[in-house]
Amino acid sequence: MTDQSAGSGGASAARKALDVLGSFGPADRVMSLSAIARRSGLALSTAHRVVGELVEWGALEREPDGRYRIGLRLWEVGALAPRGLALRDVAMPFMEDLYEVTHEVVQLAVREGTELVFIERIAGRTSIGVHTRVGGRFVLPASGAGLVLLAFAPAEVQEQVLSAPIEVFTPHTVADPTQLRRILAAVRRKDTAVSDRQVTTDSQSVGAPLRDAGGDVVAAVSVVIRAGTIDIAALEPLVRNAARGISRSLSGPSALRPAQGFDDPVVTRRAAR
Repeated sequence: MTDQSAGSGGASAARKALDVLGSFGPADRVMSLSAIARRSGLALSTAHRVVGELVEWGALEREPDGRYRIGLRLWEVGALAPRGLALRDVAMPFMEDLYEVTHEVVQLAVREGTELVFIERIAGRTSIGVHTRVGGRFVLPASGAGLVLLAFAPAEVQEQVLSAPIEVFTPHTVADPTQLRRILAAVRRKDTAVSDRQVTTDSQSVGAPLRDAGGDVVAAVSVVIRAGTIDIAALEPLVRNAARGISRSLSGPSALRPAQGFDDPVVTRRAAR
């Protein structure tokens, strides 16, 4: 692969840098230069130059063994995203209260296209293990938070998700578009979504929408429990009330006030019981 300039039809310098950063993932957190070049689709010489510039700026860090990982400065920049940090700051007191009442996994998620991104999570030492991570993406159907975000997504997003093959995780995953449409309609009526063993056979989750001052759904909060340990009917109003509390705070004058100082948005709080 030759390294063309942007003017001759090749990728721009910014595009190459993004390709390098995008080559990292949950299963590829630390990579060699050759692996970065292969995954980004760049020539080795181009990858070497781009990686060097990213290391100099702080977006990548070089390990003692010569491999590379995402740098701290990239997290600092990511912490400035208002949709993540400001929302997280407003939601955390309510999420902590919800955790104290349930001692179960509490998650906060936003929709990004046809996927969701988890921006915060609280989990105790004996809470059920979940397959998601803060900063990670997940499909919209199946989970409590995802069903909420899909139910209140624009019609074109819903159609895009429902017209594509639905990923099946367990025998309980709802993959039929007609049945999913009925579920989404129920979510809009009840303001809560229940996922019953759809992601893992040992888990259930309840999600509820968070609304901004204009009434638009901007995020979802959810609680994930071990299946059969808590009455779902009793859990639903707890999650719904927490979501309404967060929504009221989001409508307040200080909701979008910039946070002071550095705050890492991808640190999972682990509360002791």
